[in-house]
Amino acid sequence: MEHRSQKASYFVSLLVALFALAPAGAAELTYEVRHQRALKDHSGVLTINEKGVGYQQVIPEGKRKKDAKKAPKLERVQFDYQEIQELWVSPDKLVLVTYKDRKWLLGIDKEFEFFLPKGKSFDTAYTMLKDKLDRRFVAAVADSQSGMLWELPVKLLGALQGSDGVLQVGSDRIVYKTDKPRQSRTWRYQDIENVSTSDRYQLTLTTYERAKSHYGSMKGFNFQLKQPLDEKHFETLWKRLNHDKGLQFLTSIEERNSTAK
Repeated sequence: MEHRSQKASYFVSLLVALFALAPAGAAELTYEVRHQRALKDHSGVLTINEKGVGYQQVIPEGKRKKDAKKAPKLERVQFDYQEIQELWVSPDKLVLVTYKDRKWLLGIDKEFEFFLPKGKSFDTAYTMLKDKLDRRFVAAVADSQSGMLWELPVKLLGALQGSDGVLQVGSDRIVYKTDKPRQSRTWRYQDIENVSTSDRYQLTLTTYERAKSHYGSMKGFNFQLKQPLDEKHFETLWKRLNHDKGLQFLTSIEERNSTAK
């Protein structure tokens, strides 16, 4: 009976946290999450709406009774989208990187890591966010391709261990699909800074995702190709990416002659 009472009280605490974070009249998503911290993880509620992302810590009933005399301060944060440096989303994990410095870590930007319980997913959050945010949004998911142009079986190289999957190039996005958790990606063309190749069995995508190993820089994804890359496919992809940046391309003599005719 006491266990049920504690469980009900915790549920009420969650509801209170949800209402505290919810702006009046705004459509939003709410998730019960685990906030990973250096010393001890916290439980709480993550809220995503039209204005931004918020988090409210919730203390279970048993823990509240134990620490009643200490009156612990509950963590609560709210960030508008313009205050978010990077928002990284995978099916079970969300990372929010802010512009705030952590003085005790030599000015490294403060970030918040949230994990969902087993069986839950951030799929709905991804659908809500993918067309809302600019290149600061990182989609660690493999979205569906509605207008796929070509695909290749690949291996993504990693610092310690890579992953095998498929690289799909579409009319408005590039998708890397793999079974390895949190390594899939969906890039809109505006999320990619450059594409390069050294030979027909290698391809590198340089993206605006933050590279932790090189603080403040862009992250490169280096693929080994299991089938040769068609030169025309690469040329078309390179031009497509640079066309979005507003660059002008010189036409070949053959194209000029055909135009003149």
